[in-house]
Amino acid sequence: MAKMLDGMEALLRGEIAPPAAATLLGMRLVSFAAGEALGQLDATAVHGNPMGTVQGGIFAAIAVAAMGWAYMTTLGEGESYTTVEMKVNFLRAVRTGRIAARALVKNAGRTLGLIECDVLDADGKLLAHAVSTCMILRAAPAEGR
Repeated sequence: MAKMLDGMEALLRGEIAPPAAATLLGMRLVSFAAGEALGQLDATAVHGNPMGTVQGGIFAAIAVAAMGWAYMTTLGEGESYTTVEMKVNFLRAVRTGRIAARALVKNAGRTLGLIECDVLDADGKLLAHAVSTCMILRAAPAEGR
């Protein structure tokens, strides 16, 4: 687990670049603790849909990023993960402004994890709620050679 946490700490200190998708969308990790993470995005017109509100995929992207960062805090040495399922309920539209994604690991089992995330506007109003299932990936041992 130390390697994942070390990378997240380095990301917060600005010593390593964010993931490419985070850079593209303007998402950032703000903080994390065991089983939780906070991500943010400053939404502008470039995040908009034809109606002028933030496109739903942007909510999903910040939520899945925050849930991934939260889940990473539960992983052991040599483990990584992949998201196997995600569901998002879109509750309120927003045009611009700071969007926060607060993720919490609800259960971290031996193979699967359940993570929830609230996506909030600058006033703390709930914009979306997401739930994901993540699966731990472990390096396979070499076979007989």
